[in-house]
Order: sequence, then structure tokens, then C-alpha cells
Amino acid sequence: MPPNRPDFLIFGSPLILEEDIQEVIDTLKSGWIGSGPKVKYFEEGLKKFLGSDHVVAVNSCTSALSLALEIIGLKPGDEVVTTPITFPATANVIVHRGATPVFVDVDVATGNLDAEAIEKKITPKTKVILPVHLAGRPCDMNKITAIAQAYKLYVVEDAAHALEAEYQGLSAGTMGDFGAFSFYPTKSLTTGEGGLLTTKNQAWAHKARLLSLHGISANAWERYSDSKYRHYETLFPGYKYNLTDMQAALGLRQIGRLKKNLQQRILIWELYDSLLGEMPGIQTPAKPEPRTVHARHLYTIYVDEKKAGISRDQLMIRLQELKVGTGVHYTAIHLHRFYREHFGFQEGSLPRAEWISQRTLSLPLTAKMTREDAEYVVEAIRFILVQ
Repeated sequence: MPPNRPDFLIFGSPLILEEDIQEVIDTLKSGWIGSGPKVKYFEEGLKKFLGSDHVVAVNSCTSALSLALEIIGLKPGDEVVTTPITFPATANVIVHRGATPVFVDVDVATGNLDAEAIEKKITPKTKVILPVHLAGRPCDMNKITAIAQAYKLYVVEDAAHALEAEYQGLSAGTMGDFGAFSFYPTKSLTTGEGGLLTTKNQAWAHKARLLSLHGISANAWERYSDSKYRHYETLFPGYKYNLTDMQAALGLRQIGRLKKNLQQRILIWELYDSLLGEMPGIQTPAKPEPRTVHARHLYTIYVDEKKAGISRDQLMIRLQELKVGTGVHYTAIHLHRFYREHFGFQEGSLPRAEWISQRTLSLPLTAKMTREDAEYVVEAIRFILVQ
């Protein structure tokens, strides 16, 4: 008999507690739901958690990346070295600036940018290295920052998966010129939609804050709260990238639970490791590197079709039928139609990224999950593969 459970195990379902709900209700009752005091408290909490010099809360990680590239001065004709194994937003923000994404192949074991291959892709047009801490595993930042310094390049870290990640004692997103984080519903801290920009440079942080709200000199809280009204003027042609108090309220109490929730994900991760290790055709994730903290955002397996007797996509469909949600992180960006047609990328150009694209499958992994949930996922996979 196939395994069965009463409800569908949603992939990436967030852990929202009563204290989070009450914080949102408090915001609603306050009469101030736009960007205001709770965004400030949220920023202060994350600044302390990350040990970052400056933080600016925004409405998405995409917005944070976009602001970083604008402040750096990325322009048409420039090139950005990055990874093809990431969400399209990482490359899209480069294209939005009129620049060109230059993809470097990845390390098969980690899925992260192969730092040893970066220098071969650097040209006189290169301006930025944009590493992605895939699945919560920090990249080799010593090598990446050393290359950037040698060639006088900027480093913008995409830390969308890596809020709790550390590399040699430093938080992911705090080692480059800028870092960008995501608070999308599937992330370890969620504000529904939201993001954070980090930087060591005070002037850049100030400009990012202005640009994030139309480029005007006074935000709504400064104009309309019980302090004296302030006239404003447009300093830059900015954007509507601000985070609201409604969103910040949802995430505010979650900051204090980040380490506890990471420990729960580690327990689920280790359970997967122990139960899937001998499964035919299944390759479990590599162990975290020394002197790092893996944020354990995604538990990604590689499916060997010949050994498993089933393709990755077929396994996804079967798991869906058994009420288990899964994900693919990711189909390599250079294989997406827009990037093939506009930049001439071809299959075979980045073989390791393509190998991952064909095999990678993310299993459910959240602090909301129980041991029984994880055991059910493994039971479902075992039923599919060995029945």
C-alpha cells in the first residue's frame, strides 16, 4: 500500500506564531501601516543579528540587488560575473541596468559559484562579481573578495537563502560591498514579501534609503507623524521599494527565533541524511565546509535517473500524488529562453550547472516540520523507488 497522510505537505510553508499575528494586529490598530517605526525596529534587529554596519529594509531581495547595482554605477556595456544556478532575479537585475551577465560554472558538490573559474571570465568590461549563497551554503568568500580586490571589482552578495549563514565568523551578506536578503514566504524569516540591503558604506546606505522611496528627502513617517511636518523635494529619480510596517511587524518577532528555527531545520536535515543515504539513485547534499554555518534553507538531492529508475521530474510528480510538495533550485539561467535568445547561450557551455539542472530536487525543509513529516517524505521516496 502506498503511504498516505491526511493533508498535503506544502513546500516551504512558513512558521507563523501567535506572537507574529498579534504584532500585525497591533500595527493595524496603531493607525500606521506604511513605512514607519516598526520598519526601523525591524532594521535594528537584523543589523544586530547580522553584525552589519548599515541595513536598509526594502520590499524584495530583487529591489535590494537593483539598488546595489545602481549605486555602484553599473551601466550598459558593463559585465557582471555570476552563477547560472540561481533564481532569475539575480540575472534580471543585471539586464535591467543594460549590463551583461557573464555566467561562471559551479561546483557540483555545492552548487555555488566555482571561485577558481572566475578569473577566466573577467574582461576589461567586468565591474561586479555577484555570488549567490545557494541553499544557505556560503560561497568561498576569501577567494572571491581576493579576486575582486586584485581586479578592482565590486562584490554584491545574493544572500537570499542565507540569513543565518556564516563564513569564518562573518555573516553572509556582510563581506562584499553590498549584501541582499529575501523575506519571501518560503524563507526562514518571512514578511510575506520583503528584503534587506546591507553595506559597510554609510553614504551608500543613505543613498539606498532615499532611492528606495522615490528619491525624496523625507519619508511619510517624517512628514505625517506627530512630529513637525517636513517639506520634501526629489533628490534622485527613485523607486517604490520601501518595506511597510505591516510587513515588518510580521517579521519582527521572528528575528528572535532565527537560531532556534535553524536548529529545527538542522534536525530535519540530519534525519534526511541518515534515512536517504543508502537510497538508490539519490545523492544527498555535501556536508557544510569547515568554519562555516550553513543556513539550511534548502535540502537539495540529486536524482540519478539510471540508478533510481525514474527521472527527477517523474519523481516530483509521484511525490505530488503522495501529498509531498517539492521544488527545483534551479534550472540554469543560461538555458532559459530569454537568455538563450538575447545572449546566445547554448546547452553544453556550462556542463556542471546543466548537470545539476537535470538532477536537482528540493525536499520540504522548514522549522514548521516535524520528525514525522520528514519520515513521511522519506517513506514516500522509498515507496516510489523500491516498490
